[in-house]
Amino acid sequence: MSMESYYKEVMELNKIANLEERKKAAKAFAEKLNKAELPDRFNWVAEIFEGLHVRERGDQTALLWADMSSDREKTMTYRELAADTNRCLNLLREKGVAHGDNMYMMLPIVPETWVSTLASLKGGLINVPTATSMTTRELQFRFQTYQPDTVVADESFADLIDEAIASTGAKPKVKLVLGKKDGWISFDALPDYSPDAEGAEIKKDDVLFCFFTSGTTGLPKLVGHSAYSYPLGHLSTVIMIGLQPGEVHHNLSAPGWAKWAWSSFFAPFNVGSTVAGFNFGALDPKKYLEFVCKYKVATFCAPPTAWRAFVGLDLSQFDFSSLKFSVSAGEPLNPEVIQQWKKHTGTEIRDFYGQTESTAMIGNPPWMEGKMRFGSFGYPSDLYDVTLADDEGNEITKAGETGHIVVRLSSWRAIGLFTEYIGNPEKMKQVFIGDFYYTGDRAFYDEDGYWWFVGRADDVIKSSDFRVGPFEVESTMIEHPAVAEAAVVGSPDPQRYQLVKAYIILSKGYEPSRELALELFQHSIGILAKFKIPRILEFVPEVPKTISGKIRRIELREQEIKKKEEGVDRAPNEYFYGDFPELSSKKK
Repeated sequence: MSMESYYKEVMELNKIANLEERKKAAKAFAEKLNKAELPDRFNWVAEIFEGLHVRERGDQTALLWADMSSDREKTMTYRELAADTNRCLNLLREKGVAHGDNMYMMLPIVPETWVSTLASLKGGLINVPTATSMTTRELQFRFQTYQPDTVVADESFADLIDEAIASTGAKPKVKLVLGKKDGWISFDALPDYSPDAEGAEIKKDDVLFCFFTSGTTGLPKLVGHSAYSYPLGHLSTVIMIGLQPGEVHHNLSAPGWAKWAWSSFFAPFNVGSTVAGFNFGALDPKKYLEFVCKYKVATFCAPPTAWRAFVGLDLSQFDFSSLKFSVSAGEPLNPEVIQQWKKHTGTEIRDFYGQTESTAMIGNPPWMEGKMRFGSFGYPSDLYDVTLADDEGNEITKAGETGHIVVRLSSWRAIGLFTEYIGNPEKMKQVFIGDFYYTGDRAFYDEDGYWWFVGRADDVIKSSDFRVGPFEVESTMIEHPAVAEAAVVGSPDPQRYQLVKAYIILSKGYEPSRELALELFQHSIGILAKFKIPRILEFVPEVPKTISGKIRRIELREQEIKKKEEGVDRAPNEYFYGDFPELSSKKK
């Protein structure tokens, strides 16, 4: 079976209107792909982006781009995007960049981001997405860990990059800049190069992506993905979202992180969709939704932080008539947000789960609309053999029992699973144990097979003899109208080992007070089991997050440890359960 045929089959699969029939077709497709003998060589750009989509829909819009601050916009067809891709690749090759070299990319949401990514993949370069929020120190860590062969960046980041290069002794072969900068080659030179280029002979195990993880639980790791794991593996993401050829898909995510590669690049381009890219600085929820409506987005993916901001608006003022599907990823979404969005748009926000190390592996595909259990993140994709394991590595088969989310490797190795932690064999031994790959996350499933996220294995709070997952507590706190966002961690305690602590960001119009703290404690008492009730509340203006919107609980935990070591009794606007005699007759 040709590689093209797998992509065509998914394109047809996602057109099946009867969702139960689509579910059956997706299962049959997965069974076939899981057992397939794949070719030893695969160049996704040459064979699929150009060989399939440029050939069959060359004049269709591939990229629809707009800038929110200036209202500038640009559209590129599949044929135009391919031509600029080849020009970029020819420039790089002229400067000595070759198959197997790496290419750091530090670009905002601009058309050149898609061009550069396509050029690196076609040329067999190892693409290293780099967030635009990087500091000099963070770049130094990256360049020391993995020296750059090529750097592509916006001119606003050129000085920062040059400083990191000078301090680490890196010697990139070429530096390509969007704009103008001494010592750099400008993208303005691209028209001088040919719009045709041969694709590299890429072996199936060649690493094509190197992601530095977001560091939610420690220093970033280098996650390597192959010529198959993302280009082909993201067919699981395509099916989960429900993308179709020609429809406009938009993902609110910044380049530099895996989610952009997931949902702004591979998933839509795998099936000939139109990608909508909106460049912005700080998120303006109202203007963002205006753009979603203006450009007739059919499928919309955003992180929980954004969804919470959106439902805080008067959603009745927007025209969502083009919106067909809404999806969320990053961290599980609170049920009340899903309910509010559905009330005004008619679409349910379908939560799904994956990692930098994988593609979409658990989630709510289109056939789950109307059947979802709000707060559940669905069930495993048929392209992954996902199960739960206990601390001893035994498979959990009992509903309701929390365990480690693992991918079983003995039946088949999921195509979307990463190749390696580059240069880190010790970390590989920690996550590949026996027949399992350990994701580092914990969950349980109920008697009907719905999966429920508990939290990162490192985030689980150990209080007395109980284990508490932060997400359930966060979901409870955010149900109160005063709470815009909550982050829950364990705070060191000599008697109970850890106490459940909630950092609270208040909704507009609310101010920190003893009375409000009491109200929130009482609110949690009415919902949570007594061992899950927060014993400490602290009102804060913000919590640390990664660029992709995930709460950095590790930073909050370290902050709690430091406070205890320094003998700090309490922070401003911090309240303890034991301070309230009004709660003495409540759950203790």
